Amino acid sequence: MTALGFDTSNYTTSTAIFDGVGGKNCSRLLPVREGELGLRQADALFHHVRQLPELVEELFESRTDEPISAVGASTRPRAVEGSYMPCFLAGQSQAQNLAKVLDVPFYAFSHQQGHIAASLWSAGRLDLMEKPHLAWHLSGGTTELLLVEPDGRNVKAQRIGGTSDISAGQLIDRTGQMLGLAFPAGKAIDKLSGESETSDKFRVKLQGLEFSFSGVQNKVQDYFRAGHNPADTARYTLNCISLCIASVTREALRQYPGFEIVFSGGVASNSLLRARCAEFSPIFCTPQFSTDNAMGIAVLTYLQENAHGA
Repeated sequence: MTALGFDTSNYTTSTAIFDGVGGKNCSRLLPVREGELGLRQADALFHHVRQLPELVEELFESRTDEPISAVGASTRPRAVEGSYMPCFLAGQSQAQNLAKVLDVPFYAFSHQQGHIAASLWSAGRLDLMEKPHLAWHLSGGTTELLLVEPDGRNVKAQRIGGTSDISAGQLIDRTGQMLGLAFPAGKAIDKLSGESETSDKFRVKLQGLEFSFSGVQNKVQDYFRAGHNPADTARYTLNCISLCIASVTREALRQYPGFEIVFSGGVASNSLLRARCAEFSPIFCTPQFSTDNAMGIAVLTYLQENAHGA
């Protein structure tokens, strides 16, 4: 059997297929005007609707194998009450229509569940769909530490820590805007920081597994205005983020001994963060599947349908 998945986040339009072993994902960033930090929801929804037909055509252009058995989509940011963003309606409506036309089941998931599943699959660790573990969701809109209790076919995640205000991705993008970089700025900040060896940082105050990044944003602005060059400023930002995440991870593993830790979301592709967290034997997926993508949704759709048919 083969599953089809859709994810239309606030940053990326994507669709994917998965056959239980491998698959293909086609994604495209939403167009953002120079100097701006994202899109209004109405604009994001418009661009998703416009981009989906081309991506679906690209996804199926070389496909000759078995037909689609189930269709899934991310329908909200997180699997919690009140979590909603209009941009997910684009992928959801496309997926529901296709499921009806193909006479196959439709399955709904959250964007966050898709991120975790994409990380597990691309890291070759789908075995963790059968056991509790910890997971970071580090993205443009979310910085949460999760206790994940999967049931073999879906991801049940409970927030146990994270930022109380802006996310790691927002901090990176705002730093990028200040430095005149294009949005989203994650890859550019990562590359720029590699030109610096500064160890300068602002140590984020932790309250258990909770912390705040809004103060770091002010420190980054002050650091740049004090005359430090863009490379040092990029490194300063990532020093603050990566040291904070490493400290929280260390405390979380003390509270949950023996648990494995998974990193998901676009910020999880950052090279400095990966280096700082290496001591925890973390599960990092390939950078391609750290950023927003539909592969995790296709994987979860496959698992749900496979369990349903068993």
